[in-house]
Amino acid sequence: MNAILHAQQLTKHYPGSLALDHVDFTANTGESIAIIGPSGSGKTTLLHCLAGILRPDAGSVTLNTPSSPLRLDTLGDAALSRLRREEFGFVFQQGMLLPELTAIENVALALMLNGTDRATSESRAAEWLAALGLGGMEQRRLGELSGGQVQRVAIARAQVTGARVVFADEPTGALDSATSSEVLDILLGSVAANGRTLLVVTHDPNVAARCRRVVELRDGRIVADTGGPSTPAASAATNFKGAFNV
Repeated sequence: MNAILHAQQLTKHYPGSLALDHVDFTANTGESIAIIGPSGSGKTTLLHCLAGILRPDAGSVTLNTPSSPLRLDTLGDAALSRLRREEFGFVFQQGMLLPELTAIENVALALMLNGTDRATSESRAAEWLAALGLGGMEQRRLGELSGGQVQRVAIARAQVTGARVVFADEPTGALDSATSSEVLDILLGSVAANGRTLLVVTHDPNVAARCRRVVELRDGRIVADTGGPSTPAASAATNFKGAFNV
């Protein structure tokens, strides 16, 4: 498999604690990887360093792009912001969407920030919303959607730009078990159908079991890295094949 994201000797301190202790990590193209561990183990810090949200105190993070490798830890703020807009997608526990915008506007905004015109952005956003089961709900605001539907909007926004890596931080943490399973199906299926890489931080063993790899952190170090989901992500992609025109 081809490595898309590689971290070497990542170290990150917070006042009074060592969040990451010389961590080496590689994500391959098309993988779904669950990052697990107890609270304070460093899993969210690792996710944020890999995504260029946090800068490590030491070590490197490299994204392999079609043109050349990029060292995230050496990029300036403007270059990092552009990289996060173009190469990365994000799904958070609370969605982090704009409540004053409609579903289609929230998704289209990701494209418009990259310079795509509004008509094209909304057309592509509508395709994604339809593919994720939200056809006919494009003009609804977040308060008019269920929690699971809001997370579908977030999943569409994370991928509409063609982001090659999707980062998810407890994406089902605020949902009931049935809705959580439904949203996870959509997240895994849509990512796999488009050949993208998923890194998901979770406390939920059911979420972790659905990913191709499970990386466990404890006290800022990786203590286990195992593969083999109980339900392969590839099977979750079946319902999405041909659904995307992106």
